[in-house]
Amino acid sequence: MTAQTVSTRNYLAPVAVAMVAIAAVDQAVKQFMLSWLEPGETVYVLGEWLKFRLLFNPGAAFSMGTNVTWLFTAIQLAFVIGALIYAPRITSRFEALGVGLIAGGALGNLCDRLFREPGFWFGHVVDYISVRSFAVFNIADASISVGVVVLLIAIFVAELGQKQ
Repeated sequence: MTAQTVSTRNYLAPVAVAMVAIAAVDQAVKQFMLSWLEPGETVYVLGEWLKFRLLFNPGAAFSMGTNVTWLFTAIQLAFVIGALIYAPRITSRFEALGVGLIAGGALGNLCDRLFREPGFWFGHVVDYISVRSFAVFNIADASISVGVVVLLIAIFVAELGQKQ
């Protein structure tokens, strides 16, 4: 494959597939946790190191911004749409993976904000993974975090390649 072929590849489909797959897995696991756990209940998996604890988060990471749920909903919706618009401009698999992971996590949490209590646009995100004394989070949150790291590495590697 030549450099020309790589730069003209359209990554819209891989980004969209990753986004939908991550959101689907996130929503399926959330449904399982909702059927298995009671709110606030803790199930110890690896002692204090890893446990499941069902919480409903109206805010962002670390429950920040609990009074501006509408803003997080708008940001997530904008990112999902923006990722699909930006995807044809992506030039590497790793950049596509990073964007797909972030957008998938955003879509997973966006589904909660749109379709869960207390109501449309203001729904609370289902969180259930607790690692030590760190914040309680979900698969969508983990996907966003991993996606940011992958995207930053892809950008850094691309910059290094352009300077050589």
